[in-house]
Amino acid sequence: MLERLKEIEVRYEQLSGLLADPEVLKDPARYTSFAREHSSLEEFMVPYARLKQLLAAIAENETMTEDPDPEIRSLVRDELAVLREERDRIENRLKAMFIPKDPNDARDVILEIRAGTGGEEAALFAADLFRMYSRHAEGKRWAIEVLSINETGIGGIKEVIAGIKGKGAYSRLKYESGVHRVQRVPATEASGRIHTSAVTVAVLPEAEEVDVEVDPNDLRIDTFRASGAGGQHVNKTESAIRITHIPTGIVVSCQDEKSQHKNKAKALRVIRTRILQKRQEDQDREIASQRRSQVGSGDRSERIRTYNFPQGRVTDHRINLTLHRLPLILEGDIDELVNELTAHYQAEALKKTGS
Repeated sequence: MLERLKEIEVRYEQLSGLLADPEVLKDPARYTSFAREHSSLEEFMVPYARLKQLLAAIAENETMTEDPDPEIRSLVRDELAVLREERDRIENRLKAMFIPKDPNDARDVILEIRAGTGGEEAALFAADLFRMYSRHAEGKRWAIEVLSINETGIGGIKEVIAGIKGKGAYSRLKYESGVHRVQRVPATEASGRIHTSAVTVAVLPEAEEVDVEVDPNDLRIDTFRASGAGGQHVNKTESAIRITHIPTGIVVSCQDEKSQHKNKAKALRVIRTRILQKRQEDQDREIASQRRSQVGSGDRSERIRTYNFPQGRVTDHRINLTLHRLPLILEGDIDELVNELTAHYQAEALKKTGS
């Protein structure tokens, strides 16, 4: 890492000189290019300068560890402990800065939750998870908007698609994709037997219109009358929309708005996002394989996380983390889970960079 930092320092100093060069100042394109690169390297300079100071101070103190005066040796050991702790902290910070940035981290989110194995109990837990993510979004002051929802008659959700807008939404939620398993006694279970059900969650970076240009000729648009559980949201006009993207076979239905135009706009947001996701997966088979293994088919055995109600615990199987505060987590307090997952995947990324 130190060699890489030295190279960055040399390049940063070169760019500082170039930005003051009268010839470069005359060329807006070159100046902008150099200024952008200079800015991207600048964040390394302050921690690297401090790291060099710490390494020099540690080296100096280490020469005094054999001093004949025991009081001085004791002071040196204490000083070294403090210096080494700060050195480790700054080295970890610099290592994290070498991790390639995920280009999607700044995007908003399309969240898709679907009931899997478990029938009505899975649908009820899908509703619990949607409430959990909604509460979490509210706590972060992110905006959440339901784009499509298919509810059951007793408060469950077969499928919900929602948009989440806010700073850091995708970077914070991207590791939630996968099968979430629940173990609990259903309210309808007379014998008190614990059931296991599963719900799939997909967190997709939302596409902008500039990212994916959809040819209207590639779309088949069908209209139908909206319907809802127990007669709710029934509409006498054909305001509901089903859009099929013919080249990819992607199908999205929206019926929650009374306006056909609004339902069409919502459906197109989801269509664009799924097309962008498909393109990214096609470009990177490793990512495609990882996502398929995360989301899977909704079977109970393909799980990333288990919510065990009798024991009041949540276990994330990817990082072997168990938290005994299930009620708080279901209220949206998932920061500890998110932080631990982020740290884990950053460490994995560091291994790949060789830092």
